[in-house]
Amino acid sequence: MSGLTKREVGTMSRKPLDHFGQLQRAVIEVVWELGEATVRQVWKRLCHKKDLAYTTVLTAMQRLEKNGWLRHRVDGRKHIYLPTRTREQAGAGSVRKFVQRMFDGNALLLFRQLVEEGELSDKELRELQKLINQKRKEREK
Repeated sequence: MSGLTKREVGTMSRKPLDHFGQLQRAVIEVVWELGEATVRQVWKRLCHKKDLAYTTVLTAMQRLEKNGWLRHRVDGRKHIYLPTRTREQAGAGSVRKFVQRMFDGNALLLFRQLVEEGELSDKELRELQKLINQKRKEREK
């Protein structure tokens, strides 16, 4: 898979990140944090929290690669893994699925629920207003 272009990776069937287990999600979080990582680097970050075998982390990374979330390049004897999507792109896909599933695709219902039932601070409300104003400006262009 390391020889695939971004376009080819983007068109592959990608299992949603929500469907992965805790370990795979932890692995991708480490790779996002580092930007790129070897199996050893990820293993060192994760083994402090939980007793993990190096091969367990390797398998998780290979599965993420098989499912289109990681790709690798070879540097000497090392395989360096890189994410194929940003954390923001992954989050956007999850949010879209959530809105579709819970609100029949109507984002306004979700926002209404958050504003009316949530305990938003003045700062958070100002930020929401700022985002709304930015979106209006984009549409006017």
